[in-house]
Amino acid sequence: MVMRILIMNGPNLQALGRREVAIYGEKTWEDIASELKREADGLGVDLDFFQSNSEGALIDRIWQAAAEKIDGLLINPGGLTHTSVALLDALRGAALPAVEVHLSNISNREEYRQKSLTAAGCIGVVAGFRDASYLLALRGLAGYLKRK
Repeated sequence: MVMRILIMNGPNLQALGRREVAIYGEKTWEDIASELKREADGLGVDLDFFQSNSEGALIDRIWQAAAEKIDGLLINPGGLTHTSVALLDALRGAALPAVEVHLSNISNREEYRQKSLTAAGCIGVVAGFRDASYLLALRGLAGYLKRK
C-alpha cells in the first residue's frame, strides 16, 4: 500500500522565490514541489499539496486529511506558527503524524518568531535548510511511517 503524505503551506508561502529572498531563498513553491514529487517517487510516497492564507482553511484541511486516512502531514504554518493555538488544536486532535517545516531557522530570527506553538502538535521539526528543509522532512516522515 502506498503511503500518502499531505504537504501544507500557510500564509504567504505562495510567494516563495519573490518574497524576502535573502531569508527564504530564490526557489519558487513550484520548484520545491517538483523536487518533492521526484523524491516522493523514489520513496514510494504519493503527495497531496495544499496552501492557504486562511487559518480556517488550513484547520479544515487537517481534519479532512484525517478523514481521508492520509498517513502523514508536512506543514509549514508560516506566520501562524507563532500565533495559532487553533492550528495546534487541529494538529493534536486529528492525530496525524506531522512534521513542521521552516525554510529559515526560526530560532535565529526575531524574538517573536523564535517560539513555535504548532510544533507541540508534531513529531518533529526541520528548519533552517531553506528548500532542503522540505526534502529532509519528507525523508524523515516517510522513514517514521515505514517503521510504524
